[in-house]
Amino acid sequence: MSIAKQLYQLQELDVELEAKERTLKQIVGQLGENQAVVRVRHKLEAACQHLEELKRQQRFLEGEVDDIVTKLITAENKLYGGGIGNPKELTNLQHEVDALKDRRNQLEDKLLEAMEQVERATAGVATVSNELKTVETDWQNQQQRLSAEMEQLKTILSDLEHKRQLQSAEIDPKAVEFYHELRKQKGEAVARVEQGVCQGCRISLTTTELQRVRGGNLIKCNSCGRFLFLA
Repeated sequence: MSIAKQLYQLQELDVELEAKERTLKQIVGQLGENQAVVRVRHKLEAACQHLEELKRQQRFLEGEVDDIVTKLITAENKLYGGGIGNPKELTNLQHEVDALKDRRNQLEDKLLEAMEQVERATAGVATVSNELKTVETDWQNQQQRLSAEMEQLKTILSDLEHKRQLQSAEIDPKAVEFYHELRKQKGEAVARVEQGVCQGCRISLTTTELQRVRGGNLIKCNSCGRFLFLA
């Protein structure tokens, strides 16, 4: 086997290795916390905090209503208990009872509105909780799939690297050194020759160059400087 063919095969292995390594890097980047999950978690946290605030408001209003009802019962007992005979005092007490009833009605309206808000917020929390369960399930499934792909890729990479070591050991070390230098400079060290044209730079070879390539000699393209390989 010519050195050009050996280097070309080595390059094919390197290209495959690099592609697999890029894929592995992408998978690793996708492992871990997911932005969609984090966003919905924050959304649920905010919804729960809002619900708790509404519940606190409801409890406060319930306390206010209970306090007004207690005062109203006391005032009505005085008003209708028969213990007060002074007309002015009775009139003042009636005004107090009326004011307490108005205040109670206002608070009860506010309490009803607060209860409705709590009900809506509770439903909202349930909706976001279900949304979180869905995105977390999707995320967990994705993580499992990515982890499986990552392990499979690691196995493939290990096999490719072993194959590359064996293949590289069969090639003249000096040629391998030149190959690495060219790859660093040009990305591709070995170019195929198809129909007399270097596929690295798309320039036609001279008849002499083509004959030397066909003879199995390791030569470089006069145009792009890559090693030439005729399949």
